[in-house]
Amino acid sequence: MKIVRKIFILLIISILLMPIVTYAVPDAPPGGMGGGPSRGTTSVSYTGATTISSDTTESNKTYSSTTGSQNSLLVSGGTSTLNKCTIEKSGESSGDEADFYGTNAAVLVYNGATLNIKGGSFTTNGSHANAVFAYGTGTININDATINTTSNNSGGVMVTGGGTLNATNCTVKTLGNSSAAIRSDRGGGTLTVEGGTYETNGMGSPAIYSTANITTNNTKLISTSSEGIVVEGANSVTINNTNLTDTNTTLNGNSETYKNIFLYQSMSGDADQGTASFTAKDSTITTNKGDTIFVTNTTATISLENNTIINNDGDLLRIQAGKWGNSGSNGGHVTLNMSNQSVEGNIIVDNISTLNLSLTDGSELFSGINTDNQANNISVNISKDSVIVLNADSYITSLTNEDTTNQNIYLNGHKLYVNGKEVEGNTGTYEKKTTNEDNLVEELPPTNYAIIFTVVGLSLVFVLLVIIVIIIKRKKVNIKQ
Repeated sequence: MKIVRKIFILLIISILLMPIVTYAVPDAPPGGMGGGPSRGTTSVSYTGATTISSDTTESNKTYSSTTGSQNSLLVSGGTSTLNKCTIEKSGESSGDEADFYGTNAAVLVYNGATLNIKGGSFTTNGSHANAVFAYGTGTININDATINTTSNNSGGVMVTGGGTLNATNCTVKTLGNSSAAIRSDRGGGTLTVEGGTYETNGMGSPAIYSTANITTNNTKLISTSSEGIVVEGANSVTINNTNLTDTNTTLNGNSETYKNIFLYQSMSGDADQGTASFTAKDSTITTNKGDTIFVTNTTATISLENNTIINNDGDLLRIQAGKWGNSGSNGGHVTLNMSNQSVEGNIIVDNISTLNLSLTDGSELFSGINTDNQANNISVNISKDSVIVLNADSYITSLTNEDTTNQNIYLNGHKLYVNGKEVEGNTGTYEKKTTNEDNLVEELPPTNYAIIFTVVGLSLVFVLLVIIVIIIKRKKVNIKQ
C-alpha cells in the first residue's frame, strides 16, 4: 500500500503542475529624408476644431470638422494616445497649404508632438482633405485603424516637411484623383508601413507616391486606375514581402505610357534632384496594363531580389524621355541590380538614356534588350551562375561575364551584339528554373506548445492511472493467495 500511496501522491503533483507547465511555455513567435526644401519650417497658421498641446489620452471619442482649412484634430505638443476614436472631416480646401502643410487634414501632428492611434476610423469628404498627416517634427504611430477618403487630393497616411509616420495593420482606401493611399509631398519624411491593405481608385492616385523614404513590409497594395508606385526625385520606396497589383487604366497629366512602377523628376520643386531608388524583395508585383517599370528625367537605382514579377500586358523596363525636363537631356539613367531574381520582359532604352544591368546569385532574365538598337549606352554584368535567355536580337554596349565562354547566355535562335559586334553564346535550350511563384508554400500555422504540453500531460496521467489499477489488482490477488 505504500507504493500505491506514493504513486497517488505523484499523480496529484502531476495534475497540479500540469497547468503551470502548460501556460509557462509560450506559443511559437509569429513569423517574421528625402523630398524638396522647406523641412519643418513654415509660417502657415493652423486651426483645429479640437486641439491637443500636452500629454492626453482619449478613448471612444468623436472628433469632427466641417470647416475648410481646419483640422478635426490638431496635435501641437506632448505625447498623446487615441483609443478607438472616430475622426470625421469635410470642408473644401485648395492650394499648397493643404498638401504641403496639412491644414485641411482630419488629423495633423506637428511641432514635435507624438500621437499614438490605436484602432478607430478616419473618414474625409472634401478636396485636399488628407486623413492622417505628420508634418515637420511631428510623429504619428497608427495601428489597426480604418481610413477612407472620397474626394480629390486626399491621401490616406501622409508625411511632408520631414514628418514621421508608422502605420501597422491599417486598412486604407481612397476614391478621388491625386489621392495616394500612402502619400508624401514637399519636404518628404519617413513613412513605414507594416501589414495592412492600401487601395486607390482614382486617376493619378498610386498606392504609394513618394517624395520621402517609404518602406512597406507584409503589405497589400492595390491601384485600380493609376500607377502602383511613384518615386519622384532623390527619394525612395522599399517593399518587402509585399503584394503589389496595378491596373493603370487612365493616363494622368504628362503621362504618355501606362506603367506600374514609375521613377521620375517632375521639376516642380516638390522633390530634390538626384537618384530615385526602388527596392523590392520577396514580393509579388503584378502589372495588368503597361510596363512594369518606367524611368524618365532622372537617375535611378532599382534593386530586385527574389520577387515574383508578372506582366500581363507590357514590357519589363522602359527608360526614355517623356514630357518632363528639358528636351534632349531628359532621358533616364538606370542601374538595375538583380539578385536571385527570375524575370521575363523586354528592356527598352532610348538614344538619350543609359542602363547598367547586373545579374547575380542565380538570376534569370528572359528578354530582348534594346531590340531597336537605339540606346545611348547599355552595360551588362553577369555572374557565372546567372542566365540571360534572348527572345529577340539584342544590342548592348559592353559585356562583363564571369563565364568567359558566354555559355550562360542562351541565344535561343537570336543574336547578341556587343558594341556592334556579334558575340557567341549558348545555342542550346535552357530549362527555366522553378519560379518564385511555384516556390510559394502555404505557411503552416505556428506551433501551439500549450496544446502539446496539455496532451503530453494528460497522456502521463492516463499511464499513471493504468499503473495504479494494475498494482491494486496485483495486491488483491496476493491477499487472496
